[in-house]
Amino acid sequence: MSNYNSEEIRRIVREVLLEMKTETFPIGISNRHIHLTEEHFNILFPNETIEPAKPLKQPGEFASKQTITLVGPRGEIKRVRILGPLRKRSQVEISKTDARNLGIQAPIRLSGQLDDAVEVKLQSEAAELTIPAAIVAKRHIHLNYQDMERLKLKEGQVVSVEIFEGSRKVVFEDVELRPGKDFILEMHVDTDEANAADIQSNTRGRIIEK
Repeated sequence: MSNYNSEEIRRIVREVLLEMKTETFPIGISNRHIHLTEEHFNILFPNETIEPAKPLKQPGEFASKQTITLVGPRGEIKRVRILGPLRKRSQVEISKTDARNLGIQAPIRLSGQLDDAVEVKLQSEAAELTIPAAIVAKRHIHLNYQDMERLKLKEGQVVSVEIFEGSRKVVFEDVELRPGKDFILEMHVDTDEANAADIQSNTRGRIIEK
C-alpha cells in the first residue's frame, strides 16, 4: 500500500509537470576576481604575459595564473585571481562581505557598468596602483540568442529565477539577462548569494513567471 495520500501524489505530479515544461540551467558561483587592461597588467606584472591556468565555462575566458592583493582602508584580501583575456577597462568584482572587509562602499552593478565604481588598491610583488574599479556584480544570466528565442525572452528583460533544489529553496528577483552570440546558458551569483541559498556545484535553477 502506498505511503502517499492523494494530495501528496497531486503535488508530486504538479512538480514533475512543471519541471518537464520548464528548462533548467546551472547556477555558477562567481568568486571575487579581477579583469585588467593591458596597461594595468603591464604595470602590475612587468615583462610578463597573462598565463591561462584553466578555462572558464564561457568560451574564450580563463582564470590566469597571476593573482594580486586587494587593499582597502580596513583590510586586504590576498590571492585574488585575474581572469582573461585582457579588457578595455579594469574591473574588480567582489561580494558585499568582501567590500565590508576592505572598508569600501562598492555598488551593485552589472559587469562593465563602472561609472560609479569605487577606488581600491591593487598590489602585486612588482607594483601597486589605486583605481576606481570595484563593484559588486549583479546577479545575471549568460545565454545566447538561440536560448533567448527558445525561452521566449527579450533583450533587456529582467526575470525571476527559482532555486528549487537543496535545503534553502529561494527565488532571486531582478535577474538581468546578458545575451551574447556564443554564450553558454548559466546564471551567475556571488558567494554571498550562493551561501544564502546553499548553492552547490550541481545546483540548477529555472525562470519563473510572477
